[in-house]
Order: sequence, then C-alpha cells, then structure tokens
Amino acid sequence: MRAIVTRVTRASVTVDGVVVGKIEEPGLLVLLGVTHSDGPQEVVNMARKLHEIRALRDEESCATTGAPLLVVSQFTLYGSTKKGRRPSWTEAARPEQAEPLVDGVVAALRERGARVATGAFGAMMAVESVNDGPFTLLVEV
Repeated sequence: MRAIVTRVTRASVTVDGVVVGKIEEPGLLVLLGVTHSDGPQEVVNMARKLHEIRALRDEESCATTGAPLLVVSQFTLYGSTKKGRRPSWTEAARPEQAEPLVDGVVAALRERGARVATGAFGAMMAVESVNDGPFTLLVEV
C-alpha cells in the first residue's frame, strides 16, 4: 500500500459538480493506492502511519493536533512507466480488492479518532488543494 501525502491548508473532491469531500483547515491530502499483496495488516499500518506521521507544521501529526485528512483512492500510484510510453496498471489491485482496503484505512483512521473526509471510489474526481510548504511525502507500508 502506498500513499502520496501532501500537507494542505484546504482541499476538496468534486464529482459531477458536487463536492463529496473537503477539509477547510490545515491537514493532509492523502492519495491512496493498493496493490495485490495488500491486506488487513497494511490497512492497520497505513492508518497508524497516516495519523501519526509528523508532516504538519512544527513536526506535528494529525494525532497530536486533531488536523483532518482527505483520503482519495488513487490506483494510478501503482502505474509503471518503465517500458514504453503507456503506463501499465498490472501492479494496481482490482477495484473489488482495493475498495474494501481503502474503506478499511478510512475506518481505521476514524477508529483512532481522526477526522476524515473522502473522495468517491472509482469516480472521475476533480481534486483541488492548496499545498502548504509545499510538503509532499511518499508513504509505503
């Protein structure tokens, strides 16, 4: 499981002209990708890492500040561009495997007390964000 984590001052996800998820204060925008070998342990580990990673200002985390997270599924994080000009998606988990794991990360974050907004799995989404820094990390578990 991997995520691109960006510190933002605000972020939102729109589907068909309707905002489906947003954070309106400093927090983290998380683009989350799932691969074939991911399972329940990666869900727990990723939720812990996202909640506790010290990526906010003054080396704080969402766990210590209560800052929100906007989690957006992103199968393209497992795209490979090593050969040719067309990305290969063979390392990305199929939707029927990925969706429950993405939902699991969101649920595990909420169980930890995190405030979490989400995108819409499988939808064509417009993601808007205002980067803070900019500060962006690749997180893998």
